[in-house]
Amino acid sequence: MAEATADRRKERLDRGIKVRTDGVYAISSWAEMSYLLAPRLIFIFGLLALPLLLTNFPYWQRVILSVCIYALLAMSFDFLANYVGLVSLGGGFFIGVGAYTAAILNTKLGLPPVLTIPIATFLGGAICTVLLFPCLPLRGVYFAIVSLMYPLLAARVIEALDIFGGTDGITGVDGFTSGWTEQYLLIISVLIIVFGLRRMVREDVGLVFRGVKDNDQAIRASAININTYKAFAVFIAATLGCLGGACLVHIYMSAGISQFALDFSIIPIAATVVGGGGTLIGPVLGCLILVPISELLRDFGTLRIAVYAIILTAFVVYKSEGIMNYGTRKYQQFERWVQI
Repeated sequence: MAEATADRRKERLDRGIKVRTDGVYAISSWAEMSYLLAPRLIFIFGLLALPLLLTNFPYWQRVILSVCIYALLAMSFDFLANYVGLVSLGGGFFIGVGAYTAAILNTKLGLPPVLTIPIATFLGGAICTVLLFPCLPLRGVYFAIVSLMYPLLAARVIEALDIFGGTDGITGVDGFTSGWTEQYLLIISVLIIVFGLRRMVREDVGLVFRGVKDNDQAIRASAININTYKAFAVFIAATLGCLGGACLVHIYMSAGISQFALDFSIIPIAATVVGGGGTLIGPVLGCLILVPISELLRDFGTLRIAVYAIILTAFVVYKSEGIMNYGTRKYQQFERWVQI
């Protein structure tokens, strides 16, 4: 056995592929290309196959819709927190604004879902950005607390002033033409956004975002308007939440103050912790784990909060880096035998 391995040694699979940075590769064979593409293809085709695998389980097909909506919010939270330095707890506000905007466009103006969803996504994102703009100089826990107040304030204002249907909400909203349409609209949106954001944060604008997070004084000394970039980042994050809200209102065919619920602010944070912050894909994986668990524990009422607490505590103590960061590190440590 010693003679058989004397002319061979182990080396990592990624040896010779990465050049200087993680974003530049030197690919010389199909094996190396497969090594790089395999995790991405598994993620893409895995999500696309979920509705097909759950064809005989319509309830769990609906759960996949919730997973995608929470995934949009989790990516929104991860992007703001780990790339811009703004910890936002306003996920419920983004969902509510997107949902009410789409419902009003559909019921009052008679626009079909094919128009209400994109309009509500960008118009809702603009509304959220304008309302949060005065808070952009805040950082850390101060921005988090203020952003958490927005969904609570919006729900109370609608209830107290009895506007937008008050506590009854807006009903009679048009639904999607089929269940397959709503499922693949959300799944494809999640895939496009996650890879689009990953690409964007590696461009020059992503470097500025990281600079705003790490050393905003240096960015300000470079004659760059920090508030402009923060507003742009908030707009991107808000459009993700508003897209989820616009789709949600057409799935359930009504809009109400329940769409400002704190679940839309808390679960994305938990998913980011479990999946791994700063990866954008990690929060999606976290949602794929936590949302089904939440559904399985629905009959236990508030006891599921205790389960969430146990899961989060376990990940913070034993795997604080999250599933995605841990899996990436282990995947890059795979070795093979090569001839010396």
